[in-house]
Amino acid sequence: MCGICGVVDSAAPVDTAVLRRMTATLGHRGPDDEGYYLPDPGPAGPAVGLGFRRLAIIDVEGGHQPLANEDGSVWAMLNGEIYNFAALRDRLEAGGHVFTTRCDTETIAHLYEEHGVDLLAHLNGMFALAVWDARRGRLLLARDRMGEKPLYFAAASGRLLFASELKALLQHPACPRGLDPAALERYLALEYVPTPHSIVAGIRKLPAGHRLVCERGRVTVERYWDLRFGGPDRRPEGELAEELRERLREAVRLRLVSDVPLGAFLSGGIDSSSVVALMCEAVPAGRVETFSIGFTERSFDESEHARRVARHFGTDHHEEVFTPRALLDLLPQVADGLDEPFADPSVLPTHLLSRFTRSRVTVALGGDGGDELLAGYPTFPAEAVARRYHLPAAVHRAVVAALAERLPVSTANFSLDFKVKRFLRGVAAPPPIRHQLWLGAFSPAEQRRLLVAHAGTDPYRDAVDLYEREAGGDWVERLIYLYCRTYLQDDILVKVDRASMLASLEVRAPFLDHTLVEFLARVPSRLKLRRLTTKYLLKRALASRLPPGVAGRPKQGFGIPVAEWLKTDLKDELLDALSPERLRRQGLFEAREVERLLREHLSGARDHRKQLWTLFMFQLWHERYARPRVAAPPGRPATPLAR
Repeated sequence: MCGICGVVDSAAPVDTAVLRRMTATLGHRGPDDEGYYLPDPGPAGPAVGLGFRRLAIIDVEGGHQPLANEDGSVWAMLNGEIYNFAALRDRLEAGGHVFTTRCDTETIAHLYEEHGVDLLAHLNGMFALAVWDARRGRLLLARDRMGEKPLYFAAASGRLLFASELKALLQHPACPRGLDPAALERYLALEYVPTPHSIVAGIRKLPAGHRLVCERGRVTVERYWDLRFGGPDRRPEGELAEELRERLREAVRLRLVSDVPLGAFLSGGIDSSSVVALMCEAVPAGRVETFSIGFTERSFDESEHARRVARHFGTDHHEEVFTPRALLDLLPQVADGLDEPFADPSVLPTHLLSRFTRSRVTVALGGDGGDELLAGYPTFPAEAVARRYHLPAAVHRAVVAALAERLPVSTANFSLDFKVKRFLRGVAAPPPIRHQLWLGAFSPAEQRRLLVAHAGTDPYRDAVDLYEREAGGDWVERLIYLYCRTYLQDDILVKVDRASMLASLEVRAPFLDHTLVEFLARVPSRLKLRRLTTKYLLKRALASRLPPGVAGRPKQGFGIPVAEWLKTDLKDELLDALSPERLRRQGLFEAREVERLLREHLSGARDHRKQLWTLFMFQLWHERYARPRVAAPPGRPATPLAR
């Protein structure tokens, strides 16, 4: 795993010192090596500078990047892994290409010679990559099909900046620096800033399955792959279960390629347990290392389930038990490492697990993607129930208000009252909006009370468009597409990337192998969600390989007691971050509305955990990053951010 950045400028030379500063900010992504490409632009071509930080995984000694083709006319660098690089290399060498390393990145340079920007169709991997074609003065950027690896860019006035993380772009003096009010409203609604937007106006994220070409000062962004649900595969479910198992087995096998120590995350749920089961088939007995963390607080501890799976397969299992205080102590470091405000609290235990795992290995396999591709979240059966819920809007509002008053307020994780209130919050909305209301924090109506200046953004417009793009599919397929292009790309994969990269650990996700993804798109929905049973086909395919009870365990995840923390351990920090004085200096949030949320939560009258955590994480980000002025909503003056 690595970090990449660069500049293409048609009007001025690339400042070497600036490029080095950009690259230095990515040191945690690549602590093993750094490299640069800074050629003389010549009289006609644009100036270019590429910067690279390396976490050495393949060809540890020889894989210094950027890497070139035979004559130095094509240069490539890669954040990620190309799992089929050995087969590609064999084919390219048979065609006369000469390689100087065993690194997967060199394959990209030679593949570009053969196929140009269409090389992406030949890659199986997770990647954000850059290719510089010196003859044509062309830069190609691309991101993997499912969005495992990030890529930010900013283009203006004949200059293109790009980087694995937003903080690297901010080292360039020409980089935009204004907070985007529309992105803020999307963050408040969703708890993350969705692609292609970023929290900074003028900086964008390249979407998954897209490429960017910069040539002769012109920048174009286009899709090269998309998840499509074709005609369903109507073979017997036993055959489909067998094919799922075989495809996942092959995806795991491909992800075992490494020249450094490798292991697996193990929570004891079906996704990570399935990955470990198939790893143990491919690796000699006792050679698979698994990692889990436990907590002294039983309400969010899964370690006993992980131990049972590890004993069943005989893995070399590593576990460490932490106090909740250990998570809280990570908060400043993790918040400092996030490029954008991000309100998924499970980033804390994910980083703790990554740091613990990195103490023994450099690469870990995980189970990410199974929930999205196989309708595994509780919101999928909730949707099945919601589709039978038919009450007039006025009656619904009265029911919600009455239940909100009568239900007890509990700060416990997964409490029934919290689940019921969340369900009622979104049940009357259209499906794509319903799921954002279930998962997110502030509705548009709540934002109108919260924000000093409201930009009028519809934070759900992108979700509606994505849901309707799969108009030919049934509602399960349309929701799977929506989750893959929103929650998976911009929450789950961002969380895993940032949390693991802060520990310099590479995490690989076999469920996101694009050939497996394409197969699952052909599996009928009734084999993903059967009545209220989620991941039905995966359970059929792997249950016999797993310890009894693992396949039927309800999804737990890294739930942590945010609601209680905000009332106890984090109370002082919360009150300081959301103090009336600070809010008035910022000019973003109405102090009176924030004070109401605080008063009701701290007194136990209401549970505002999601709203307050979302605000708290924004404030931590703002403290670290926001020094410019906010871009103004239409018709309003810009709001100063610096205190």
